[in-house]
Amino acid sequence: MKLFVITAFLFACVFPQANAQNSADTDALKPLAFLEGTWQAKTQGGSAGADASATYTFQRELKGHILARHTHDSSGCHGPATYDCDHSDLLYVYRDSGSAALRAIYFDNEGHVIHYDVSVTGPATAVFTSDSDTKGPQFRLVYELKSSVMSGKFQIRAPGQTDFKSYLEWSGERR
Repeated sequence: MKLFVITAFLFACVFPQANAQNSADTDALKPLAFLEGTWQAKTQGGSAGADASATYTFQRELKGHILARHTHDSSGCHGPATYDCDHSDLLYVYRDSGSAALRAIYFDNEGHVIHYDVSVTGPATAVFTSDSDTKGPQFRLVYELKSSVMSGKFQIRAPGQTDFKSYLEWSGERR
């Protein structure tokens, strides 16, 4: 009986803290809830010179601890030879362990890997900024929801430059 009481006490003490930690992890992504869903994307600018339509989905995964973006096939893509119309990628957003900071990691079928710091700059705006490295370019990914239309920009800042320049811009409604 004594063992049961001790076990019950430890159980009561440990699991509420674990559940609170799980809630904190899930709540960390709450400011990005406006991204969730499947979105149409029609390119509309940027130096890539591409004309493409695609869809992408932001959804919570791993019991809500990760916000994942999966890009779906692009249909009717036209672009210069340097633009990959068969592009596919994954983006995972997570709370950095040991802090409240949001981070993201990006992978694509061309072998690129980009680490981002994530900030929410308004009720429906998220900015993903890559680590600054003087040896190579810095990247910025911006999502903004206005009047049910999600706009996005993938921007690049070359070493020694002060301004980001849009490589690809798109917009579309939720499907």
